[in-house]
Parts: sequence; structure tokens; C-alpha cells
Amino acid sequence: MLAKRIIPCLDVDKGRVVKGVNFVNIRDAGDPVEAACFYDQEGADELVFLDITASHEDRQIMLDVVKRTAEAVFMPLTVGGGIRTLEDIEQLLRAGADRISINTAAVNRPAFVKEAAQRFGSQCIVVAIDAKKHYIKAGFRTEGVGDLIIGYQAQEFWKVYIHGGRTPTDLDALQWAKKVEELGAGEILLTSMDRDGTKDGYDLELTKFMSDSINIPIIASGGAGKLEHFFEVLTLGGADAALAASLFHYRELSIPQLKQYLHAKGITVRI
Repeated sequence: MLAKRIIPCLDVDKGRVVKGVNFVNIRDAGDPVEAACFYDQEGADELVFLDITASHEDRQIMLDVVKRTAEAVFMPLTVGGGIRTLEDIEQLLRAGADRISINTAAVNRPAFVKEAAQRFGSQCIVVAIDAKKHYIKAGFRTEGVGDLIIGYQAQEFWKVYIHGGRTPTDLDALQWAKKVEELGAGEILLTSMDRDGTKDGYDLELTKFMSDSINIPIIASGGAGKLEHFFEVLTLGGADAALAASLFHYRELSIPQLKQYLHAKGITVRI
């Protein structure tokens, strides 16, 4: 059995680590390279850098931060934010990134996923999906009433957002995940916008639906608040990896502590 991965995430804005709740109320939280070195020493399996406003503000990718981080740490590094072209990906890989996460550019032009996977390999391409629960009203009928709609019931689905969670799309998250898998994506970074920064636990329903729907690995993100939340998403949710930001960054929980807990619960992790 493949080991489950524990992945810290550093949201970066203008070269600084930031953190917010539900993608808003952003505040400064330190230097990204220093934080990366700390996580490397802690035994993190990977590190994710997300430049959370790059696509929204049309800014350049953070090559300098990536290069300095890659020179300082030895764990795999995934980078996302403001990546629009194959040349952007190549520059990041040359700077030291191991994998590239794309969101906005993939939604705007799905063929970009296929082109990137063909050129750099599926193992290198992660599609990030920021999903928020929505409800639609669907009419229902009662047997014997014919075509008369006699009432409505709410049906839930998860809508894909882009531009760092600022812009809603018409895409259903589960269907979009299936599509990018077909296009060659090697992994999904799935963030529940409803749970982001709340520490109320991962969205197990969303994660389970997606893990049952696709065959590529899923990194669950959004809502980690205590040890039990990681166990739940890696078992009940079917996730292959669990990502967290503020919980690790503010030292509320250490990675060694979490891995020992998961190991004791029978979860295969790299210690």
C-alpha cells in the first residue's frame, strides 16, 4: 500500500506567506523560504506553494521564491499560481519545482492540461480544483399527477471557482475532475472553499464523491483542525494525501505528532 502523504501548504502573496478564512481576511504570516525549511526538518512529505493572487492580478510567477526554496529543501515542491503557458511550467521546473499546479488556466483552456501532460508528463501536472457547495431547485412529480410539477427539492453540487476563489464558473467539480483526468492530469488538489481556514474538518462528502469518481490521486485541502480530521479524510474520504496550512504554520500541530498518530491508527505513513 502506498503511504499516505502529509503536505503543508504555503499560500503566498507578493512573496510573503499569508493566511485567511474562506479565501478572505488575508493576513501576513511570514517568510516562505524559512517556513519551507522548517517543514523539511519536520518530515513533511511534500510542500505546496500557491501564489494565491497571481492569476487574479495577472502577475508573474514567483520564480525567485521557488528557486531559493528548492536550494534549501529536499522534499518535493509543488507550485501553483499564475501559470498560463508551457513556458511558465518549464521555467518553474528549471527553478526547482517538481510538480506544477494549474487551476484558472486549465478552466479557461482545458487543452492546456493535455499539452502540459504530453510535454512534461502526467506525474508533473496537478490540477487544483477550488470547490464550493451550491444548491439548485429541481421540480418533482408525484405518481398519478402526470406532468404537473407539485413541488421542489434542493439538489446540491460543488461549483468550481477560479482566480484564487474569486470567480465562480459553471463547472461541476466532480465532472471537471473526470475531464482533467481524461486530459492527462496526474493528481487533483481538491480544496473545499466552505471549509477553508475553518478548522471544522475536511469536507468528507465532497472528497469521497471525488475519490469514488476518478482514478488519479486526490490531495484533500480545507478544514483541518485536529488529528482526527486527517484520519477521517484519509479513510472515510478516500484521499491519498492531506494538506493543511494554518494548523502547521502556527504550530498548533506538528507533522511528527500527526504521523505518529496516524501510524498508531493503522495508516501507512513515511516516518
